[in-house]
Amino acid sequence: MVASASKNKPGHAPDKTVPGRARPGFVRVIGGRWRGTKLPVADAPGLRPSGDRVRETLFNWLLPALPGARVLDVFAGSGALGFEAVSRGAACAVLVEREPRLVANLRATAEKLRAGDSVQIVQADALAWLPQQADGGFDIAFVDPPFAQDLWASTLAALLPKLAPGAWLYVEAPAGVDAPLPAGWTLHREGRTREVHYALYRAVAARV
Repeated sequence: MVASASKNKPGHAPDKTVPGRARPGFVRVIGGRWRGTKLPVADAPGLRPSGDRVRETLFNWLLPALPGARVLDVFAGSGALGFEAVSRGAACAVLVEREPRLVANLRATAEKLRAGDSVQIVQADALAWLPQQADGGFDIAFVDPPFAQDLWASTLAALLPKLAPGAWLYVEAPAGVDAPLPAGWTLHREGRTREVHYALYRAVAARV
């Protein structure tokens, strides 16, 4: 879900673009070995996990790319995207989250699932953390930042060098907003709800 150097979903100004989405409760892993697992959703400003229908569509698109993939979720929040990816066959996922309360939830879920090395929880400011990572280290990345903070351009600038040749990139934004992408990426599939525009991109053939 990615103002000043990197503000993760919660802990900042409320995201008023999508009213009513930041509610306490839980979402579930939809498919794979952890299907049905409840993921806590804290009552935190800007936290709005991707809806079940959007996630189901996204992971249907990603199905051929998931086995063995190295996944990065730079604004992990509830962890719905990262845990879902590993549940469905990704080799590993790094979930980056700034808010301590959400990090604690993510770590508790990873421990409950006995995820081991397949899920790494990182408490960090995403835009400060990304430049420290090796280039080309991830095959799939999820970018779903707090909508109110307009973090797409700065996040993508820091993130794209960290993706492998032929990588996949998922971006979620408010309905009617298209996140800017640099040359070298092409739209694979996209969809819209009343609240969000979601799109899956891939590095063009020249990078494969």
